[in-house]
Amino acid sequence: MGSEPPSSPQVVEDGGEEDEEELSGGEEADLRSSSGRGSLLTRRGITLRVLLKDGLVEPGDGVLAIHYLGKNFVGDLLNDGKIRWVETGQIFNSPSAWATHCKRLVNPAKKSGCGWASVRYRGQKLVQYKTTWLHKYQPSADMSLVSEEEDDDDEEEGKAAVQADEKNKNTKPGVHDVMVSRRTDRERIPVRYCTLGTRDAARDPHTLVELSAFSAINRFQPFNVAVSSNVLLLMDFHCHLTTSEVVGYLGGRWDTNTQLLTVLRAFPCRTRLADRDAASAVEEEICQNLFLRGLSLVGWYHSHPRGPALPSLQDIDSQMDHQLRLQGSNNGFQPCLGIICGPYYHGNQGVASTITPFWVVPPPEQRPNDYGIPVAVEVTYVQDNFLTSDVLNEMMLLVDYYRAAPDLVQFNQYWCPDTTMMDKIKGSLSCHAPKDQAYSQILEHVYSQLSNMH
Repeated sequence: MGSEPPSSPQVVEDGGEEDEEELSGGEEADLRSSSGRGSLLTRRGITLRVLLKDGLVEPGDGVLAIHYLGKNFVGDLLNDGKIRWVETGQIFNSPSAWATHCKRLVNPAKKSGCGWASVRYRGQKLVQYKTTWLHKYQPSADMSLVSEEEDDDDEEEGKAAVQADEKNKNTKPGVHDVMVSRRTDRERIPVRYCTLGTRDAARDPHTLVELSAFSAINRFQPFNVAVSSNVLLLMDFHCHLTTSEVVGYLGGRWDTNTQLLTVLRAFPCRTRLADRDAASAVEEEICQNLFLRGLSLVGWYHSHPRGPALPSLQDIDSQMDHQLRLQGSNNGFQPCLGIICGPYYHGNQGVASTITPFWVVPPPEQRPNDYGIPVAVEVTYVQDNFLTSDVLNEMMLLVDYYRAAPDLVQFNQYWCPDTTMMDKIKGSLSCHAPKDQAYSQILEHVYSQLSNMH
């Protein structure tokens, strides 16, 4: 009855809570050699390696996801059946190990991850692939072998993921498997500031907030801003290189007479957000570079790689902190510009990244416990006629820094059915680059270095 499975381990008795550790290569070989036509797999026996070997799933970047209590985690499925967490590059041997680790970050009291019920492959729970395997190769198997206890915390998150994934089923065959995941884009729905109310420690700090206009809060923008196109080019380049968030600083000048903030230089931080030791050294180097160029610190930028270029509650607090620091102890006013770059959000118009300058207005004095009000900043973009050696040098330093990074964007893969990641970055940067053909050739050299990084 049915076709004989390519690999069919013998029955292994399950006892107590499921142990989802992957079998070692030797154990799998032993099971295969001793198995017979009628043997059955237990849940522990059906591993990601088995599903990969039998073609039910395929390795790929960003194909695995966990949605838990408002948090999203994305993972790569490796050729050996292990999971690489995109955010940190950590390797996990099994869905259970990854799910438990991620859930404990959100809820330290969590004891187990219910890995196969929590981890989704292209929007579908992995446990459903177990069921498919048994239907195909062991139709007489008891389906209770693959049943798993569902996490109540995951239920609503799971529904949202399935609904979002249903919208992507019309993607061209053969291309969707190498495209950047669109699922997390739809799940981070921005909220209006007026719905936030008083600060709430239980609120997700990654909640995105729509920007208000100065006119909507009966204010005038208290300063003018001019941003060099070379700043946008270097910042956009930095944000395109990795699937993780990046951060950098902005250098320029503040003219108190004209109330004009001029942003002349971007300083990418070549460090990981969680690496505090390296961050202090990088920031010291940037301060020295600012001093040597006669520039002041006038702002900062960071990326939302796959989401809308809107500030989160955490970003709002960070921006307010930066504004207070730059104001200094003399109570003199100096603005601090925040910029968010969204390179791979599929809600963008075309291939160009969404770049959002913003500022935060403190809450009213009578409501000191409210969040700051994020407002859109009107900016004049000034087209540079040439690429400076500083910008080109920074681009090459970034290429070297991310060359071996586990979260490096695979530029030979597809961003959308007709556009590769390389096409995407070229198209976005062309919006900022000088139009002179000579500079296009220089950028082509940089792009060739990206192609050689894989």
